Amino acid sequence: MARIIVITSGKGGVGKTTTSASFAAGLALRGHKTVVIDFDVGLRNLDLIMGCERRVVYDIINVINNESSLNQSLIKDKHCDNLYILPASQTRDKDALTLEGVERVINELAKDFEYIVCDSPAGIEKGALTALYFADEAIVVTNPEVASVRDSDRILGLLASKSRRAIENLEPIREHLLVTRYAPERVEKGEMLSVNDVKEILRIPFIGVVPESQAVLQASNSGTPVIHVNGADASDAYKDVVARFLGEDRPHRFLDVQKVGLLKRLFGG
Repeated sequence: MARIIVITSGKGGVGKTTTSASFAAGLALRGHKTVVIDFDVGLRNLDLIMGCERRVVYDIINVINNESSLNQSLIKDKHCDNLYILPASQTRDKDALTLEGVERVINELAKDFEYIVCDSPAGIEKGALTALYFADEAIVVTNPEVASVRDSDRILGLLASKSRRAIENLEPIREHLLVTRYAPERVEKGEMLSVNDVKEILRIPFIGVVPESQAVLQASNSGTPVIHVNGADASDAYKDVVARFLGEDRPHRFLDVQKVGLLKRLFGG
């Protein structure tokens, strides 16, 4: 049976779409047939980060409105054989997303895919609530700053009250905490919250950090999920997150300031 995973947070700009792209790609790279759905109707950024914006002909709203088939709307990823993208619409309103229509799409996808990753828009409006409604698991993405953590706490309340699992009194959504744009040097200076601070506030299982990295921006601008950028810290971080999600025991990295050796201090590099 397919597992439905929502990538969510309350605040915009924390890295949800970046995470959705790299997390879905990571699952596909591990051999799992995966589809990632963009729920940000009206804006649509997932296709840009995944480098398939020119191949979008039909979208999820077309499928919901029976204007195209699901097979016509799915885009095969150019990096992974096991990965497909279902884009959002740029021209429709978020009200075009209906729970009945989304349920039909998800049920059809579940016949062919092991994992269905839902890239949620920011905030708590209809698109975000629809993205989380059917979730079995949630990766709550937050930056190590008070406003972002507070908004993530609000999302945890919605997961516990507005999801189908909550409404039907089923087993709760399995939650995971991901801290993005983390800079241990700034934590030491007191300029951002530590991972322990964030964990203490949100109190959900911690799946990892993604360090602040120029590679993320460069990869996004080139239409490549950063997990494909070999040697980048952010790539290694997302690979660790996927491994932990799949049940592997991986030590947590990127939490501490890297000590610079004598030779590096003398000669740079």
